[in-house]
Amino acid sequence: MRRMRLTVMALMALMALILTTGTVWGQATVTAADVERLDAATAAIEKQMAVLKTSDPTLAADVEKSLTGLKEEVVFMRVMVRRGGNVSRADYNGVRDRLETLRVKSLGQRVSAQPILTDDPITPAARVWTVPVGTEIDVRLQTALNSGIAKVEQRFEATSLVDLKIGNDVVLPAGTVVRGFVGSVRPAGRVERRGSMTLAFDEILLRQGPARLRASVTQALDGKMGDDISRIGTGAVVGAILGGLLGGGKGLLVGVLVGGGGTIAATDGTDVDLPLGTILRVRIDSPLEIR
Repeated sequence: MRRMRLTVMALMALMALILTTGTVWGQATVTAADVERLDAATAAIEKQMAVLKTSDPTLAADVEKSLTGLKEEVVFMRVMVRRGGNVSRADYNGVRDRLETLRVKSLGQRVSAQPILTDDPITPAARVWTVPVGTEIDVRLQTALNSGIAKVEQRFEATSLVDLKIGNDVVLPAGTVVRGFVGSVRPAGRVERRGSMTLAFDEILLRQGPARLRASVTQALDGKMGDDISRIGTGAVVGAILGGLLGGGKGLLVGVLVGGGGTIAATDGTDVDLPLGTILRVRIDSPLEIR
């Protein structure tokens, strides 16, 4: 009996050792080599940012601001690793993914398709309208988004609610398709209890084909407002009436708050949930030419 008890105790000790080893391997502690990869990524973005400053200073400034925060996180990881501290693989992957998103952004947010070119030259009578920076349009999400399951670079679509006019000309008819991607996402968890995600628009389908768009979310509205917006009409009338409603807190999507750069955060300790049909108010961040 004594020998049997010793055998059982030895087996229990062996199982405990195996479980402990499995836990250590599962954590996959970040190493100095991993941090060096993050350093290389930041250096590549800084190099591209120098080029971007000559072509798009506004976008370059936005990239630089985001990169500053990410560099601070990389420095923190480096210090922790040098001191023998533990940096989780999940935190490392989060910074790595956000750097990759920023790298893509530093390239100018290139669209996935090129405009359709025709053999017909632009005649002197052809008109070109420019939608200025700061113009806001309301679009309805055609893709449901949730920070608990969304992935970085996930694509989504939305359609405009009303005609956008310049003077008496309709330059963007209601139903115009705009496309974007999830720039960053953080699900709600034990440490960061509020989920968040950043949405960016990079493509619009014009009459002549897909074209580059640079726009960001400024407000998230209840999908029920879509019918009201369509009934009101277009232009200054919409802005005046809806401005009064939103000023009183009416119409805003409950449970979310939109910050700078199109980042949408939950306010109630859960994930950001943007169901199908959610209305997003989108601000044009770069002049949009329409022929």
